[in-house]
Amino acid sequence: MDTQRIIALIVFLFSGMLLMEAWNKQHQPKVSPTLESAIQTTTAGLAVPPTPAAAMDKSAAVPTAPAQVTAGNMVQVGQALPGSQGRVLVTTDLFDIELDRLGADLRQVTLKTHLARGDNKRPFKLMQDKVGAYFIGQSGLLGAGLPAHTATWISEASKYELGDRDSLEVAFTNRDTPGIVARKVFTFKRGSYVVNQRLEIRNETGSDIQPGAYFQFLRDHNPPEGESQGNMFTGIVTFTGPAVFTDSKKFQKVEFSQIDKGKQDHVRQASDGWIAMVQHYFVSAWLPAAGQAREYFVQKWPNQLYSMGYKVAMPSVPSGRSGTLETALYLGPQEIEKIKHLAPGLDLVVDYGWLTIIAYPMFVILSWINKIVANWGWTIVIFTILLKLVFFPLNQKAGREMARMRTLAPKIEALRARYGDDKMKLNQGMMELYRSEKVNPLGGCLPILVQMPFLIAMYWVLVGAVELRNAPWIGWITDLSTPDPFYVLPVIMGISMIVQTKLNPAPPDPVQAKVMTIMPIVFSIMFFFFPAGLVLYWTMQNLLGIAQQWYLNKTAEAHLNPKTVGKA
Repeated sequence: MDTQRIIALIVFLFSGMLLMEAWNKQHQPKVSPTLESAIQTTTAGLAVPPTPAAAMDKSAAVPTAPAQVTAGNMVQVGQALPGSQGRVLVTTDLFDIELDRLGADLRQVTLKTHLARGDNKRPFKLMQDKVGAYFIGQSGLLGAGLPAHTATWISEASKYELGDRDSLEVAFTNRDTPGIVARKVFTFKRGSYVVNQRLEIRNETGSDIQPGAYFQFLRDHNPPEGESQGNMFTGIVTFTGPAVFTDSKKFQKVEFSQIDKGKQDHVRQASDGWIAMVQHYFVSAWLPAAGQAREYFVQKWPNQLYSMGYKVAMPSVPSGRSGTLETALYLGPQEIEKIKHLAPGLDLVVDYGWLTIIAYPMFVILSWINKIVANWGWTIVIFTILLKLVFFPLNQKAGREMARMRTLAPKIEALRARYGDDKMKLNQGMMELYRSEKVNPLGGCLPILVQMPFLIAMYWVLVGAVELRNAPWIGWITDLSTPDPFYVLPVIMGISMIVQTKLNPAPPDPVQAKVMTIMPIVFSIMFFFFPAGLVLYWTMQNLLGIAQQWYLNKTAEAHLNPKTVGKA
């Protein structure tokens, strides 16, 4: 197998990996008795209803079964749900958030510093409660008569603004149960995507109560705003769905398809970790306090709705006393350097898979370069040059062998004409030629194989980096995370592949030769749909490779045995 065939095989294996992933996208541990006993009195086996129910069973320990969710009650953004007392608008330097007094739910979360995909005049909506893009945050108390998200929570005002303050508290109160005053308090801080939530219970019933609490997301199975399911041709497919992290099992993704089949596999009981809804570039995560026994749950509901969150027991609250429970909620971009300090393992939502050990250092270097040049396009160009320099010795060795193979092409053709269909004699003649010229036909394969993990890692870095979202380069490239709108880069990349093919030794097999001729065209069309940042990286790799190979071809004949020049 010659070097050209190896290169073609590697390229097609890489493409096949992307296509297979796209195809797959289209188409429980034992409970710890100690932890279970800590929460079973209020949470074990409890199905937290995701949607407003018609009524609460005051005698039961938990809310009644969830009402059916239909297009009729999954209303458009801004419209109050039936029975609601309306929305409460919270404005900070980073958020515009709508909380519904029915449940004090997070009904709409708009990230003011991130623009919508395809509409640079509109901020990005991380959460909203409209048909086809349903994603909200809910919480409530568990226990006989205690208010869940099905209850009405009263706020003092309908609008709150952070203004010049460093923090802002928004409180909701419920007094539905005689002797119980419950409060939900949301705290927003300047410059932070973390929303702290505090549940407070004042008990004046005359007897002790044993409350619990839950915090959950509810969303449909549709891709996030501005994203698609990916397709078989491009292979650009990113994960959308729940993820659970614990110290015992680390990062566990849960596919919606697994939930549909009831085969979701994740840690249920733990005293550490977090649960999140992960999507391309952004994450929404409940971050419970460390050391707090909790139960993580993921559940399917009618109409392709899914709930994911955690339940926790609160300390007993004696009569005349108050109880408090706090948690944190992250709602924002997957910026590794910021989120990794919030909770152990939270940076793993930027999922590089098995190549994390390579991809993360690459991202760190990219970020360092970008701090200097302040342009992600030029950052990619500079990084590609540096990467090419690092692998220069390997590339030089591979390129030299390919150049020497190229000079032997006429002699190989002469041998082919001499021996015709006698493959045994042809192979013997070729091996003797290689020995006399001291050329190793596989000498360029190992350097190429060594670099493949870095190529794939760079793919995942550029696809997953939220920093590239809406990041311009030059002229017509205004967003490196989306395809080139005029296909200039893919065309240049295709031309560069054709030039590389001409500089490399021609395959002796006519079928291989045709494949190598067609491949640049196929790749150019495929890269029409790839992010411009990734196409820029690949194009730079090709251009630098062309310059190096051209030089090596010019100097290759000096390394050949002069006694065999012109002989077969």
